[in-house]
Amino acid sequence: MSRILAGPWATQCLADFGATVWKVEKPGAGDDTRHWGPPWLKDSAGRDTGEAAYYLAANRGKRSLAIDFTKPAGQKLIRGLAERADVLIENFRVGTLARYGLDCESLRALNPRLIYCSISAFGQDGPDAGGAGYDAMIQGMSGLMSITGEPDGGPIKVGVAVSDLISGMYALSAILGALYEREKSGKARPSTSRCSTPRSRRWPTRARTT
Repeated sequence: MSRILAGPWATQCLADFGATVWKVEKPGAGDDTRHWGPPWLKDSAGRDTGEAAYYLAANRGKRSLAIDFTKPAGQKLIRGLAERADVLIENFRVGTLARYGLDCESLRALNPRLIYCSISAFGQDGPDAGGAGYDAMIQGMSGLMSITGEPDGGPIKVGVAVSDLISGMYALSAILGALYEREKSGKARPSTSRCSTPRSRRWPTRARTT
């Protein structure tokens, strides 16, 4: 239940490792990045197909489902998937899924072995938890832009969405750690990955699994 890049990157890695990954997308539109082109995938004749390379580069090896989880029927489908799943990954704004009964506590009541990974801009609690964030903003707030570019120039964004990619890798590490712990103890215990800035604030990208 993730879109854009951080969550899809983590789940693509899991698919590469052999996991069966179901990607839940918005009916009629799908993941935002399906429409983020050019570049587009080309057909055998060299013509653009309308499938964005951005989407394809982060969603290899997955199976897609179109589910409207704002509707009771969609929520029922998500619960059914969660009952059989090992891991659920989401990167919605904090509190969004709770409105539909699809938060960690609700789904783990159905499947206590479920590892629930939430990726958000400012963590799951604290004064900024409800805020939204994108890679460029995180690069700026973290200070990464200040050490990128010409020595005497202004801040420059890193060429790729590095904050999202790092978030995805931290999420992957936390998930693998939680899976290992579950095999040892039989329980899906909390496993959190976080970093801090020199100002002792949480790094704006955080993966939390429970």
